[in-house]
Amino acid sequence: MKNLLLIILLVLINSCNKENKTKYSRPSTLSTNPYLERAKLFKDRKIPDSAFYYFNLAKNEFLKDNDSLGAGRSLVNMGIIQTENGDFLGGIESSLEANKYIKLKKDSNVLRTLAANYNNLGIASNYLKYYDKSVGFYIKAINTAVDKEKKYIYYNNIGDILTTQGKYKEAIQYLEKAILSQNKDDYSRALNNLAKAKYLYNKNYNPLPEFNKALEIRKKENIGDGLNSSFETLSTYYLDKDKSLSLSFAKKMFQVASVNKSPDDQILALQRIIFLDPKNYLQYFQKFNFINDSLQTARNNDKNQFAFFRYDLEGERAKGEKLKADNEIQQARKNFILGFLVILLIVGFFWYRKRQIQLKQEKELEVKNTQLKISKKVHDVVANGLYHMMIDVQNNPEMDKTRILNDIEKMYEESRDISHENIVEEDFAMRFINMIMSYSSDQQKVLPVGYKESIWENISYNTQLELYYILREILVNMKKHSQAKLASVRFEKDNDNLKIRYTDNGVGINDSDLHKGTGIRNTENRIESIGGDIIFEKNPKGGLIIQITIPIQSKYV
Repeated sequence: MKNLLLIILLVLINSCNKENKTKYSRPSTLSTNPYLERAKLFKDRKIPDSAFYYFNLAKNEFLKDNDSLGAGRSLVNMGIIQTENGDFLGGIESSLEANKYIKLKKDSNVLRTLAANYNNLGIASNYLKYYDKSVGFYIKAINTAVDKEKKYIYYNNIGDILTTQGKYKEAIQYLEKAILSQNKDDYSRALNNLAKAKYLYNKNYNPLPEFNKALEIRKKENIGDGLNSSFETLSTYYLDKDKSLSLSFAKKMFQVASVNKSPDDQILALQRIIFLDPKNYLQYFQKFNFINDSLQTARNNDKNQFAFFRYDLEGERAKGEKLKADNEIQQARKNFILGFLVILLIVGFFWYRKRQIQLKQEKELEVKNTQLKISKKVHDVVANGLYHMMIDVQNNPEMDKTRILNDIEKMYEESRDISHENIVEEDFAMRFINMIMSYSSDQQKVLPVGYKESIWENISYNTQLELYYILREILVNMKKHSQAKLASVRFEKDNDNLKIRYTDNGVGINDSDLHKGTGIRNTENRIESIGGDIIFEKNPKGGLIIQITIPIQSKYV
């Protein structure tokens, strides 16, 4: 979907470029206007939203003066601000639009602007994991760069991406060019990355001298981002050699990242600390959740604000042009399209409502048929029940005989009552959380988040029991297949829905596995039988995310 969006943007920009070739002149001198100067002032003061706002005004002013280079420079700065604040798609869009105003020619000002623009495209594409596209943009940046020091930065960026892709030999070639930089920040970064690539290419290689040299430079120059990088590299290096030393570097990284107010590095450090310090995992896990949620909220706010500043102002400018032109025919077309869309939405609404009623009726029939077959599927419940008992005994070797007998009796009652009316358990809430925690061990941590006994209020026992089996199926699969070290189960409830979000850092799941796994099909059938919804998706940070939604007011609950 993301690739499709980029293709569409490129096509649109190409078409716009054809229309604007003769509209704007392309001066090579670095002109300015009051909006641009104000934007640069806010950028220097690190106030990105205000800087973005005035760069957008500067762009519009340059276009009025037929200064396409000035408009392009403004858009490049807007794209850089968006990328630096986590709006990577917005940053790509602004940079691609900038290209249509900047004509390639042998002029230092033009080439510097283009190089900065390609660098921003490379950074944003890298964050979105479009690695091949990112490398292509960095190569263009190298080919247009005027300053050698800038080229060394781009060489380093390419080497870093190639290392991520596992192309260590190629990465080393680029990084050996990058360490020619005379800038201490850029040199230490390239040196650290080069040593890492050499070590990954040849495990017998000792990278510590370069790692420590890069670290000493960064300490001496007080390069905060660089220190975070060095501590992360050293923590990773010692991960399978000396866990205490690895933990020490992870904590140093978190401390520096906190001082520098770098949430991305704080999150990365906390993930490592949680893995290496299981005794205090709850303390660090709470910090991780708080910082991660705050970061996502801030980035979403920035995206919305940038979109508002840019498109609201452009919309007002377009509106003024239409009023001047007094284009009544075009307005009439818009009114016709709007009316047609309203009619289409109304028809669609009633069709959707009718379809939902039909689907519910079909689901009721399906539920009845499923209930008739449940007695033939006792082994599904018993198999997972037995596996659950095995895990419980394995994780709790001191478990007494009475508890084991109680668990066996409970499993017997479950299998017996599958085809009969369920009897509500008074201690179900405690049984549910105990089941989750029984899968937690020294090797695999399972963390419940937001769980309260009151979460089951207004939810029928049938739904509670189905969710018990569903979550147990997920945890059994986690134990058998995921190789996860950490998993969490988050519970959220509002007036309309109960949401359960499972996350782990394991090997994840392929699309083909979603279609062929019996356990997954059983889980989906159970969700459908209580009118809920389940979504399986890959965790961007590695692993699996499963989102379960149960409508509280549904007739199935």
